[in-house]
Amino acid sequence: MNLHILPLNLSVIKLEPHQPIPDVVSSQDWFSVTRTQDELSIVCPTSAAHHLNRKEAEHGWRCIQVSGVLDFGLTGILYALTKPLAERKIPVFAVSTYNTDYLLVKEEQLENARDVLVLAGYTFQ
Repeated sequence: MNLHILPLNLSVIKLEPHQPIPDVVSSQDWFSVTRTQDELSIVCPTSAAHHLNRKEAEHGWRCIQVSGVLDFGLTGILYALTKPLAERKIPVFAVSTYNTDYLLVKEEQLENARDVLVLAGYTFQ
C-alpha cells in the first residue's frame, strides 16, 4: 500500500455542536468536519485554525494519506496502519473519507511514524 505525506500543518479544533462551519475553514482546500450532538470537530490547516482563536484546539499535526481509492469491502486498513504505530507509542488521529483514509500524527513524530510504516512494509510516494 502506498502512502503520501501531505504538505500541510493541521489543527484539530472543537466548537459547540450548534455552531456553523466557519468560512475560514470552508474556504480551505483540505478540511474535515464532524458534527455530533455533543460537538463540532474540525480538522483544518493551522493557518485557518489560528483565526478561530479556540482554547479547545490541538495544533502541530501532519497528515499521512493512503494513496488511491479504497474499496468499501476492504477490512482492517486502519488497524494495519495503526498497529505498528501503537506498538511504538505513536499517537494518531484518523480521518476517513468516501475514498480513502488519513492518519494524523504529531509533527515531532512524523519521521518516526514514516520509518515505522516503512518497516511494516508500506511505501511512501
